[in-house]
Amino acid sequence: MDILEKVINYKPFDDDERSDKEKFIELYNKYNGDVWTRDNEEAHMTVSSWVINKERKENGLKVLMCYHNIYDSWCWLGGHADGDKDLLHVAMKEVYEETSISKITPVLDDMISIEIGLPVKEHMKRGKLVKEHYHLNFTYLLEGSENDMIQMKEDENSGVKWLPVEELMSMVKEEHMKPVYQKLIDKVRLLGLDK
Repeated sequence: MDILEKVINYKPFDDDERSDKEKFIELYNKYNGDVWTRDNEEAHMTVSSWVINKERKENGLKVLMCYHNIYDSWCWLGGHADGDKDLLHVAMKEVYEETSISKITPVLDDMISIEIGLPVKEHMKRGKLVKEHYHLNFTYLLEGSENDMIQMKEDENSGVKWLPVEELMSMVKEEHMKPVYQKLIDKVRLLGLDK
């Protein structure tokens, strides 16, 4: 199944996801599917990882987050597809690159959510101006152990840690991301994975 078909068949969780699904289809068609690399400076594929702890029965539900230098906030893990169409592979690779945790397993084989509606604001990255653009983002639900050693990716992050979901919103500075993170927490709870 190609990515457009996956999105067409995706069942939105709420009105925001319904809107994001429509935006994905619109942008995908606008660029004739040419959204897999950053060569498309207006819209390209990214993935995010919502990594929950295996030890949630003993320690409560926690999410592995990084303190992102550009966004100056605690945020989910993830990155650009850069031409790789196996988005689950990209999600797992990004977790390893950003945290050094290699024992990550998918909870679901497919994406748990899509997020497209909010554009990425213009910013500087490695001395180069990156213009405002859309991330056509899929999020995967993964699981890891709090006991594994974590290490931040210093060129992008200044911290990595497991955040209890009860504290997560108070630590996130990006107001526009709070509804996305709350949606993911709600989805985890609906799946009965919060215990």
